[in-house]
Amino acid sequence: MAIKVKAPGSCGELVQGTIEGQNFLITCPIDVYSQAQIISSASTVLPEYQKAAAAMEMTLRYLGVTPQNDSILIQSELLIGKGMASSSADISAACQATALRYGKRLTADEIAAIALAIEPTDAIFYPGIMMFDHVAGKISKCLGNPPPIDIVILDVGGEIDTLSFNRRQDLTDRNQFKEQAVKQAVDLVAAGIKQGDSRLIGEGATISALANQSILYKPYLEQIIKIGKYYGAVGVNAAHSGTVLGVLFPAGCGEVQGPCMEQILTACEGNVQYIRTARLISGGLTLVEVDDE
Repeated sequence: MAIKVKAPGSCGELVQGTIEGQNFLITCPIDVYSQAQIISSASTVLPEYQKAAAAMEMTLRYLGVTPQNDSILIQSELLIGKGMASSSADISAACQATALRYGKRLTADEIAAIALAIEPTDAIFYPGIMMFDHVAGKISKCLGNPPPIDIVILDVGGEIDTLSFNRRQDLTDRNQFKEQAVKQAVDLVAAGIKQGDSRLIGEGATISALANQSILYKPYLEQIIKIGKYYGAVGVNAAHSGTVLGVLFPAGCGEVQGPCMEQILTACEGNVQYIRTARLISGGLTLVEVDDE
């Protein structure tokens, strides 16, 4: 039996930082996916999907299942090393696909425990928009479902390794420095989700993105915020440990997104790349196919 599970990626985070020293992020799941399938084969796993293979092995041990001649197949639309939660999507989809292969189903909390044993993780596999401790899992709170928001995804270039980023010696002090701004951002985003108000979400996300400049600088961020605002965007969010930015538009603004993106690319002198336009969605895993092999 072939089992396929898909997990959404993200465009960075709506907010990320610490409050009273406690790590957390607020998820920004998008309708761009990674898909995992367990197959009866001893196929070699590509290097970029070794974390998914580790997730499969850890899930088998957790379930107490004797592994068969299985391998993991990943098909992903997500860019690696950009802050699009590519590893978190691969890992979480692999966990659930493995469980389903053996007639089991994991809860989001169980998947989180496995994922966190591999590396810091985004919580895109939880339903809704989550406030989540991506390092130790000590915070896990659903804020609700988002209002309709389109995200024009841009990349400022380069790649960031999640493990290396979270091991930075200066990270604790730099997060502490921006805590007041982060608290304000959390309040705005949480209120925006509760009220279905995209402008509050955009305002909070922008505050968090700007506060993170002292940790991981994004060139042209201020210009992108200014241009986005001119075209009716509600704000800009960032991958706090990655390279992507998202220009956030409320529903019904499709006609201005193209001109906005073109002006941003011109203003950034070719140093920022347009990736794609996506929708902010509620997170969660989806079983997409069950077929006989």
